[in-house]
Amino acid sequence: MGYRHAHAILKAALVAILFCPLIVKAQNYPNHPLKIIAPFPAGGTSDLISRVIAQRLGEALGQSVIVENKPGANGTIGLEAAAKSTADGYTLLICSNGVVLNSPFLYNKLNYDWFKDFAAISMVGIAGQILVVNPSSPAKTVAELVALAKAKPGQINYGSGGKANASHLAAEKFRSAAGIDIVHIPYKGNGAATTALVSGEVQLVFSDMAPALPFINSKKLLPLAVTTLQRSSSLPEVPTMAEIGYPNFESVVWWTLVTQKGVPEPIIQKLNSALEKIMTSAEVKDSFLKLGVTPLYSSPERVNEIARRDLVVAGDLIKKLNIPKE
Repeated sequence: MGYRHAHAILKAALVAILFCPLIVKAQNYPNHPLKIIAPFPAGGTSDLISRVIAQRLGEALGQSVIVENKPGANGTIGLEAAAKSTADGYTLLICSNGVVLNSPFLYNKLNYDWFKDFAAISMVGIAGQILVVNPSSPAKTVAELVALAKAKPGQINYGSGGKANASHLAAEKFRSAAGIDIVHIPYKGNGAATTALVSGEVQLVFSDMAPALPFINSKKLLPLAVTTLQRSSSLPEVPTMAEIGYPNFESVVWWTLVTQKGVPEPIIQKLNSALEKIMTSAEVKDSFLKLGVTPLYSSPERVNEIARRDLVVAGDLIKKLNIPKE
């Protein structure tokens, strides 16, 4: 046997020895319940879609999957908790682009690095937002809302899901494009912001679809426009911001499921394969549609490609809006 041939056999044997425990670990995975950390309060979109995923993922893996809400600091508390969890594949994290992309430009110090501390599994959803007002508002269209704001500069309050949350950034885009002076009132999540709008604490919100739709359906909120470039299939009668005179106005939120860096690759592949079946199923599509969200599935690599691309856009926008760091 030649030296090269012997060396190749030895190398293959070493690789097998190194990876065999990982393969065995993946075959035995999972052997106890999992949890998904949702870094925003119950009732928000991250929470609602994670519960749909948790149920289906539990069925696919043969283990229960619970959702644990860890809200605060624009989602960074939940991300920090997830980053510090054991890298064994039993703690997952659902996070939106608002947390992934905006936080590095908002805080002087983060106790995690999204690209270094987390391993992507798959994209899971994407949605636009919707500009809503209280039905008692004298403004029944976006044009009327702009006219009202110009007649009362500094007297119209808008709610958001938190500082530099997607709802905040969408409203700031609107403020800038319309040339109006409106005041930001941040809340702990989009659910709280829409509830505040219903009670009259604020006059408008660029809300995620999920918390707004029940109020729209019960006539407690009036939809004026959506922030996607195409109309929403959940509310096809509502125009886009682009249609009503704000060209290229777009604001979307995407969600991804990740785990800790260091989780064995076979486990990530097992989770990704399960999500491929889950996110492309008719049942999940129907459940997400009711929340105004389009389900997605992707490779782990695609998650990081999208995140790195959108990180540049987010940074430019936050700097343009002069949102200070904390």
